[in-house]
Amino acid sequence: MQITEGGLDDPRVVRFLGEHLDQMREISPPESVHALDLDGLRAPGMRFWSVWADASDDAPGGPGTLLATAALKTHDAAHGELKSMRTAAAARGRGVASTLLLHVLDAAADAGMRRVSLETGAEPFFEAARRMYRRHGFVECGPFASYVLDPNSVFMTREV
Repeated sequence: MQITEGGLDDPRVVRFLGEHLDQMREISPPESVHALDLDGLRAPGMRFWSVWADASDDAPGGPGTLLATAALKTHDAAHGELKSMRTAAAARGRGVASTLLLHVLDAAADAGMRRVSLETGAEPFFEAARRMYRRHGFVECGPFASYVLDPNSVFMTREV
């Protein structure tokens, strides 16, 4: 696997993120979709990464296949938010998401952040993601930043 920062102009990334937004809109009511579009991911205070299969992977699709994405939004010097975490269906269960999550958490720590939080769905579709976040030390918390209580959202946080 190869993790790269940036790349929001790559058509494969644009398509992948478009599919992410479409899927979130299918699963959650409109007022509970907090996924960012490309403009949101390009906003100041955002960092974005993608994971690509390399020649050493046996990933479906072969080398150069986009496997996952994630972003880190800076709320303030000490607090960041995980955004746009998505793993390609064919890459799920292979440790790709955990590898990328740890990379983002390291980047947050390197930037001086002390906490990273996230919002994810409460629907059964998101259960695997919530389990992964718990395995990596995230615990449920109340809404943060501009979020409000929402029965379709689960808020989680951890220190870095």
